[in-house]
Amino acid sequence: MVTAAAAGIGRAAVEAFAREGATVIATDIDKAGLESLTGLSNVQTAVLDVTDRDAIASLTEVHSDLEILFNVAGWVHHGTIEMCERADWDRSLLINLTSMYELSRAVLPNMVARGGGVILNMSSVASSVTGAPNRFAYGATKAGVIGLTKAIAADYVAKNIRCNAICPGTVDTPSLHGRMSAQGDYEAAREMFVARQPMGRLGTAEEIANLALYLVSDEATFTTGAIHVVDGGWTN
Repeated sequence: MVTAAAAGIGRAAVEAFAREGATVIATDIDKAGLESLTGLSNVQTAVLDVTDRDAIASLTEVHSDLEILFNVAGWVHHGTIEMCERADWDRSLLINLTSMYELSRAVLPNMVARGGGVILNMSSVASSVTGAPNRFAYGATKAGVIGLTKAIAADYVAKNIRCNAICPGTVDTPSLHGRMSAQGDYEAAREMFVARQPMGRLGTAEEIANLALYLVSDEATFTTGAIHVVDGGWTN
């Protein structure tokens, strides 16, 4: 199961997993975006609001045989702590961290009963890896994702459950384009994002999906509780 699967990294992961023969449950709140995935072989779609506990419970009950959960859904608040109102903080926490708690907690019992499984969480280099300007709520919640990942890995390693996190740098996605446009000067915002990447370019969703594919595969069975930075040298 992949969240935020209608676009960006989530969509690229769905396509990568399906190419390898996995049966993928692609979920997103964006029903129209999901419809564009229905033609892919091995892909089923389901509308899911990751902030809705009851919806999570219902969907994971239907798909009680999940072997892999890839938590991708997230939201970026722009601003410092003084610019972060309580509603912004609560929304960041709910989408970026609590959703992963709810989904992981929902799938773990069946994974344990089936003898194992993999949970992969989307964090960011803007987290406990490094601080980024105007990313207060985002960085704090993505640091929480790293803590959640390591705790699950430690608690379930003896039950053949692996849990890892990916920490991307700036990735060229529809979400990023929306944030650049929201800053009023799209070209200036793009130049700023590219300038902080030592490689001189943004990452691609496919590059992140390729790492995700490895981490959920049998080739990575000795890897758990780890964070994987893929940021084009930004934090090197």
